[in-house]
Amino acid sequence: MNTKLIEKATELRNKGLTTGEIADELNISKDTTNWLVMQMTPVSKQKQKQKQKPDDFAINWKSIGASSSRMRDISSALADMALEEGVPDTIVGITVSGVPFATIMADILDAELSVFHPIKHMKNESAQGSISNNFANLKGKSVFIVDDVITSGSTIKDTIDVCKSLGATPLAVSVLVDKKGIKEIDDVPVKSLIKINKVG
Repeated sequence: MNTKLIEKATELRNKGLTTGEIADELNISKDTTNWLVMQMTPVSKQKQKQKQKPDDFAINWKSIGASSSRMRDISSALADMALEEGVPDTIVGITVSGVPFATIMADILDAELSVFHPIKHMKNESAQGSISNNFANLKGKSVFIVDDVITSGSTIKDTIDVCKSLGATPLAVSVLVDKKGIKEIDDVPVKSLIKINKVG
C-alpha cells in the first residue's frame, strides 16, 4: 500500500476526521481507512498478521475537482446518462464529494437541489443518514442521487432508503466511478462514467 496514502489517512485522523470522512476524502472504503490508520500505530505490526490488507483501489479525481469547467463537463455527462431513466424534480447530492456534481446537475436540468449526510460522516453513527433541512424537500419528488465514488454501495442504499421514507421516488443513481460494478441498488439503476472491474 502506498506510504503517502497511509500518511494522508493518519494526518486526516489527527485532524479529527471520522473514519467515514477519511474514507470519503480518499475515495476508499472504511475498512481500507481503518487498515491505513493502523499502519502508523505500534500495535499494527501484531494486528497486521491477524487482519489482511483490504482489497481496494484509491481514486484520485483532483484533476477534475480542481477545474470548474471539467466539473461542469463531467456533471453534464452524469446528467445525460441519468436522463435515460426519466426527468427528475430534485438532485440529491451525497456529502461531501457528490454535492458539487449534484449542484451543477441541478442547474443543467433546472431541478431542485437536496443534500444527503451519510451515516459515515456522523460522529455518532445512527441507523440512517439524513437529508439537510437547508435544501429542497423530497416529498412527492422524483430524484437522482449523485456521488463521486461507489465503494461498497452501502451509502447509496442508505440514501435510497431515506429518500423513499421521505416520499421521494429515486429514478437513478449517478456516479463518477463505480468500484463494485453495480448495475442497480434496490431496483434503482446505477449510472457511472467509469466502472472498475477486478480481473482474476
